[in-house]
Amino acid sequence: MARGKTIVAIDAGTTKICTLIAEIGKEENIHIIGVGVCPSRGLRKGVVVNIEEAVESIGTSIEKAERVSGYKVVSGYVGIGGSHVAALNNRGVIAISHSDRAITHEDIDRAVESARVINVPSNREIIHSIPRQFIVDGQEGIKNPVGMVGFRLDVEAHIVTGATTGIQNLVKCVHRLGVEVDDVVLEPLASSEAVLTEEEKEMGVVLADIGGGTTGVAVFVEGAIAHSSILPVGGNHITNDIAVGLRTPFAMAEEIKIKRGHALSSLIDPSEVIEITTFGRNQREKISRAQLCQIVEARLQETFALLQSEIKKSGYDTLLPAGVVLTGGTSEMAGIADLASEILQVPVRIGYPYGIQGLVDSIGGPSYSTGIGLLLWGAMFGEHSPTRAFGGKVAAKKSNGTGPDSSGMYGRVREWLKTFLP
Repeated sequence: MARGKTIVAIDAGTTKICTLIAEIGKEENIHIIGVGVCPSRGLRKGVVVNIEEAVESIGTSIEKAERVSGYKVVSGYVGIGGSHVAALNNRGVIAISHSDRAITHEDIDRAVESARVINVPSNREIIHSIPRQFIVDGQEGIKNPVGMVGFRLDVEAHIVTGATTGIQNLVKCVHRLGVEVDDVVLEPLASSEAVLTEEEKEMGVVLADIGGGTTGVAVFVEGAIAHSSILPVGGNHITNDIAVGLRTPFAMAEEIKIKRGHALSSLIDPSEVIEITTFGRNQREKISRAQLCQIVEARLQETFALLQSEIKKSGYDTLLPAGVVLTGGTSEMAGIADLASEILQVPVRIGYPYGIQGLVDSIGGPSYSTGIGLLLWGAMFGEHSPTRAFGGKVAAKKSNGTGPDSSGMYGRVREWLKTFLP
């Protein structure tokens, strides 16, 4: 883990923009010193749809974090989602040509590079290439083959790709603010760093990050990422259903969803009523709370049905004894874990971020899992991140020019593997 520097995370979501600034202490602890949160504009379902609005909202978030921390942001780790993201597992193979047949870091480098040789359309590019396991002369399940003797080295890698325009538009928004991008990180991968335990990853677990416009899915088996995807459904769909079903403005629908919504309508007293404002009327109207919760439950049932289908499509549905971990803002809905467990027929818990210090009171909930995960990702991998390099130099510096610094990105797979693998 990188030490003695400052890192920045920029989580540009559909409903909110969150910028976090953290210092990495000498004891490898992450201490959050700056938080900037503001409503998201210019993004829809994780994709930039209006650059000017997106730049403005991201800029506002960064400025708030700068004021709290006293640092000037010059680069950061940026989360990416959107249904344009796709992933596959691919195998790379090389021959060990050394006279002593001992596998070196350079051999691992070549093997991972060979796994990246896939047919990528001209309008897409690789975001991540993460080794899942190595195979030496047919022996599987090897985490770190350095020093082993063999004639052939195989690597199974998880390759994540995204639409070039989707990636570049997001990066452009950040660059317009004079901020470099250290790396673009798939949001569910970042969230997994914040909420999943190593035991869950080893046993087999699914992370479902239910945001405003999308749901990020990451499946871990035997300690490694095995499947990832972005589902085009999220909390805003629930809000929209409420707005349409109860004929109320979107803002009112969002308010009553948060305050009075419940994922299991059968647990709600039929006589309980709530007041709402409807279109065309100046006075408030009373409706049954059970009616509201029926709308919430119906949309969540559809969301979990899509999640169940995605898990089955991955082929790992029978290898997940640790069940499903829900995170993201929508996971704070009352009763959602019970409903998910009922539909998915696996253990379900709500994932709260852990492993951080500092300004955690205001960002300790599931809705900040991605932002905190981006910090953990940057702290863990730093210059040796298993993604493409964007050339960021310094995450943040003191406004008086005396803040911590860090070296540039090496961009070599063999280097970050020293941190990534045990």
